[in-house]
Amino acid sequence: MSTHVIVGSGPVGSSIARLHADRGDQVRMITRSGSGPSHPLIELVAADASDPRRLTELTQGAETLYNCANPRYTEWEKLWFPMNDAMIAAAKAAGAVYVITGNLYVYGPQPGGHMTENSPLAAVGRKGKVRIKMWRDALASGVRTVEVRGSDYIGAGAIGVFALSILPAIAAGRAAWAPADIDLPHSFTYTGDMASTMVSLAHDERAWGKAWHAPTAPAVTIREIADRYTDLIGRPRLTMHKMPRITMRAAGLFVPMAREMAEMDYQFYRPFHLDSTLTERTFGLQPTPIEVGIRETADDAQAIAARRM
Repeated sequence: MSTHVIVGSGPVGSSIARLHADRGDQVRMITRSGSGPSHPLIELVAADASDPRRLTELTQGAETLYNCANPRYTEWEKLWFPMNDAMIAAAKAAGAVYVITGNLYVYGPQPGGHMTENSPLAAVGRKGKVRIKMWRDALASGVRTVEVRGSDYIGAGAIGVFALSILPAIAAGRAAWAPADIDLPHSFTYTGDMASTMVSLAHDERAWGKAWHAPTAPAVTIREIADRYTDLIGRPRLTMHKMPRITMRAAGLFVPMAREMAEMDYQFYRPFHLDSTLTERTFGLQPTPIEVGIRETADDAQAIAARRM
C-alpha cells in the first residue's frame, strides 16, 4: 500500500485524497484544522505545513506530496514562501514527488488572452511573481516536481467570481453585479480534472520538471454558465450587469480583499483562454464537459441550502 500526503483540503485536495483512497492507497491529509473527507484510508492531521520539521515527519515514507494549500489571499507573500520551502524540504527528505496545484497568474496578461505551457512567465502583479518564485524554487531544489496549472474552477466547493457573485444572486432571485465582463470568453477548469491530472502526472516521469495545463473545456462566458445553471435547476435566467472596473479598484483603497482582486482583474475584463492541447496529447487526457461541473455546482449548492434549513 503506497502512501500519499496532501496539504490542503479544498475541492482539489479532497478529490485527490478520494482518488487515492478509492485505489486502496493510504492518504495523510494535513491542514491547520485537521479537516478533510471522511474515509477509512484518509488520515486527517492538524499541523502547520510551514513547519519543515513537522511536515518532514508527516511525509516520511510517502511517494507523493501534493501542495493543495490555499493560504489567505491577502497574505500570499508572507505565507506562501515558508510553506513552499517546507514542502520542498519534506519531499526531498522522503524522496517523494512534489506536485503543485498551480494557476495562470504566472503568465500575466497575454496577447489575446491565450496561454499555453510555452507562454512566457510575464506576471507583473505581486501574486503572479509569488507563484513564479515558488515554481522556480521547486525546480532548483533537485526534487522531482511537477506543477499542474488550471484556470478558475468550476465544480463543488469551487470559489471564484461565479460562486461569489452569481450564485448568491440566483439564490436570492435578484440581479447580479459581477466584477467581470460577463460576455467575454473565459476558461473554467473542472476541479475533478485538476485532481485527476495531478494524480496521473505525479506518477509519469515524462511530466517531471515541467508545468502542464489541466485539461480544460473551451472557454465560455460567465453569462453562458449562469444561463446553463438556471436552466438546469429550473429557475428564471438571471439579469446580470458588468461591474465597472474602477469599482473594485476604488474599494481596494479601503478593503484588502478588493485590492487583491483588483490586481488580477485583467483576467475578467479581457478574453482568457487556457490551452491544454499539449497535456491532452502527451498523456491522453480529455477535459470533462463543462455541464458536469455546472451540475456538480448546483448539487452542492442545493445540499448546502438543505443543511441550513
